[in-house]
Amino acid sequence: MQWLNKIVDEVTSQHPTDEILVSSGASPSGTYHIGHLREIIICDAIVRQLQEKGRPTRHLHFVDDLDSLRKVPVNVPVSYEKYLGQSLCDIPAPEVPKKSYASYFFDDFLQTAKKLGIDIEVVYSHKKYRTGFFAEAIEKTLTQAGKAKKILEEVSGRQLGEEWSPIQVNEDGYLKKRIFESIDTKTKTITYIDKEGTKKTTGYQKGEVKLDWRLDWPARWWLLGVKVEPFGRDHASAGGSYDTGKVIVKEIFGGEPPLPVPYDFVNRAGDTKKMSASQGTGIEAAEVIEVLPPEIIRFFMLSFSPDKRLYFDPEKDVAQLIDNFAELLEKQPDSQLVKVSQAGTRLVVGSVPFSHLVGSYQASLRDLDKTLDVIKRTEHAQMAGKQAEIIKKELAYIDSWLDKWAPDDVKFKLREQIDSSEFSAAEKNFLMTLGKKVAGAPEAADGEWFHKAVYELQTEGGLETKLMFGTLYKALIGQTSGPRAGWFLSILPREWLIKRLKLEA
Repeated sequence: MQWLNKIVDEVTSQHPTDEILVSSGASPSGTYHIGHLREIIICDAIVRQLQEKGRPTRHLHFVDDLDSLRKVPVNVPVSYEKYLGQSLCDIPAPEVPKKSYASYFFDDFLQTAKKLGIDIEVVYSHKKYRTGFFAEAIEKTLTQAGKAKKILEEVSGRQLGEEWSPIQVNEDGYLKKRIFESIDTKTKTITYIDKEGTKKTTGYQKGEVKLDWRLDWPARWWLLGVKVEPFGRDHASAGGSYDTGKVIVKEIFGGEPPLPVPYDFVNRAGDTKKMSASQGTGIEAAEVIEVLPPEIIRFFMLSFSPDKRLYFDPEKDVAQLIDNFAELLEKQPDSQLVKVSQAGTRLVVGSVPFSHLVGSYQASLRDLDKTLDVIKRTEHAQMAGKQAEIIKKELAYIDSWLDKWAPDDVKFKLREQIDSSEFSAAEKNFLMTLGKKVAGAPEAADGEWFHKAVYELQTEGGLETKLMFGTLYKALIGQTSGPRAGWFLSILPREWLIKRLKLEA
């Protein structure tokens, strides 16, 4: 993990003795999705590596809940348009009046972080502004407003009009972009021009005034002492938020910018656009943690450097992802990637292949103990004994995967009833003949034995290969396709299988 070691080496070189504050943050404007997890997982990996080096460090997560609601997400009632422009912390939560809109969405994300083993110190924007924490930053910005504007223009390469303002003002509960006129640091007030062109005065110590984003971000770096911060690549473009911020923090606040860790987005496989909370195109973070074990989510996020875009397919990628981690765990259990992936959580993924567990679990009618019994009759019998508890935990995630993400072609359920009239004479003959073979199978017959038993009937039954397997799956699970036939037959209860092939059950 060269990318992680490089970040840690660089920040320790820049700050050889100080506590190192690693910061993440987001606006709780809607449902958090899998893309939001990348930032806090990267932060956590950095924190853990610094701690291994004996450096005092903290992970601070800044919740931008003083931001205004700019767009009503698809999963929020349209009636919320009346709140557009109000701070997220002041809007009532959908269906939960005693909660704020911001906490409604952020609390789920915080629980997700905890399940991932990520320990974060939460800082709420509205509390910092309304207790005067940002007052000094507001004073430094507004007493140098002209200089701040010039920096923004020169670094971003774009002209800011006369209407530009470094602040937003709370007017009757709504944040408004208003032209700044003057500041009085003795009375802790500012004068601004309202919509009608009238000069008005308001305080700035209790959240009445909020700095514009490009000034707010460097202000918090300076006030909090942030040393490292991952952020989306949209902020890392030339002349973007980070470029303007690093000049603002030096020339306006007299501070230093944090070490930047820009990261690319997590997209759905085949999608060129990043996931959007407001448009409902994201895979919800709270759902991801129900389906994927914590170490797998972290493994997915940390296997590649932050600047690489990640693509995720909840149907097709899960099996490969879990099996890749299991293989790494077996071959390099002490590797850095295994450690940062497993950090803070109990191991859930075992050595039995994912597809084997999926098939065994469904063949056992989703019964945990029966699934273990099935696995004990396969080549993974030893692991079923050693890793019984781990397997049970993994099966709980597989259960969610089957319900939420699994493609139809891997899902099945044993047929409870069968009607012989559904099958032709040739199909019945094939099933009956196979049933006799199975009745005489060795007790320890494995998937290979059953595989050969089926293929030996190609010439005897008179059925084409495709029709032969289609008939078999139809009799067992009521579908025309299913798991690998030989292996599948080997894990089914022998007595039940024989009866079913004889079309008796």
